[in-house]
Amino acid sequence: MPATTQRDFYEVLGVPREADEKKIKDAFRELALKYHPDRNKERGAEEKFKEIAEAYAVLSDPKKRAEYDTGGFAGVASYSAEDLFGGINFEEIFGGRGFGFDFGMSGGGGGLFERFFGRGGPARGEDIEIILTIPLEKVASGGEAIVRVPRSEKCPECEGTGCRPGTKPRSCERCKGSGRQTTSRRDGGVMFQQITTCPECDGRGQFIDKPCPKCEGRGEVEREEKITVKVPPGVEEEMALRVPGHGYASPQKGVVPGDLLVAIRSEPDARFERHGADLWRDATIDVADAALGTKINVPTLDGEVKVNVPSGTQPDTVLRLDGKGLPNFKARGHGSLYIRVNVRVPQKLSPEERKLFERLQAIRRKDK
Repeated sequence: MPATTQRDFYEVLGVPREADEKKIKDAFRELALKYHPDRNKERGAEEKFKEIAEAYAVLSDPKKRAEYDTGGFAGVASYSAEDLFGGINFEEIFGGRGFGFDFGMSGGGGGLFERFFGRGGPARGEDIEIILTIPLEKVASGGEAIVRVPRSEKCPECEGTGCRPGTKPRSCERCKGSGRQTTSRRDGGVMFQQITTCPECDGRGQFIDKPCPKCEGRGEVEREEKITVKVPPGVEEEMALRVPGHGYASPQKGVVPGDLLVAIRSEPDARFERHGADLWRDATIDVADAALGTKINVPTLDGEVKVNVPSGTQPDTVLRLDGKGLPNFKARGHGSLYIRVNVRVPQKLSPEERKLFERLQAIRRKDK
């Protein structure tokens, strides 16, 4: 069992000791989403998440919970990470809500709990991080998106040698294929050795006289892998969606590759500015419309709507359209669309407009 801060598991989840299974599950879901390290980049979030996960793993299992209630931490000290998390269906807890996180322990891709609590053995491959930019409509609806991941793989033509099939590389005579050059000198009774890169072969140790035409002697070829990711509705800015097993291969045979981390960014939109689940836009009206009131057409993600601008509207007044923003990722419902009203004062007046404004000015001064 991984070492954690010795804080009571009931206290960690914020539930009473008599809490039923549903209360424990609901508390874990809420806290796990808050501190999930693929969304929460604050310092200490990962450790907090581990603590929450361990508490749930114990309290969600009747046998482990009874052992903990009876013997405290010592009662569950013999459990490994696999014992704790192997029987929990995290898809059932978080699946159906489209969060796009990898909570699993299985699947060959090094799931989240394997990543944190480990199973021992050689290190997995490195993760690949890419950015996926999506329009606000996709943020609102969620759904599938295709990402293209460039990766290198062994050339199938030369099987990674870099040589034309049927040929072999030629060993460097100067360094005897080591790629290094050693210079020795004796100073008194002490022997000094200086090891440098072979200047003849630049440290490669060999020459390829007839390079492979497919990889041009590199031994590797580039290919593009298309991967489909599930984007949850209301996905937050810079949230990382994890695709297990699609990172770099491990340098050791038989070890799982890393994961693909897809960071989501909202595509710039001329209509709106995004602030979390809320959208903002500017609308400009004439001074007469601000004084008398008017109706303006406002675009939303669902189409255009008419908005009433009340009489006496002042510059920088903000109008709010409830529910016309993006889905709330953390909760139900949608954000709002805020309209910042700018009042346009004419710079040039026609003779008729000037007369009207002068008359208005006279009336206002008389009223004072």
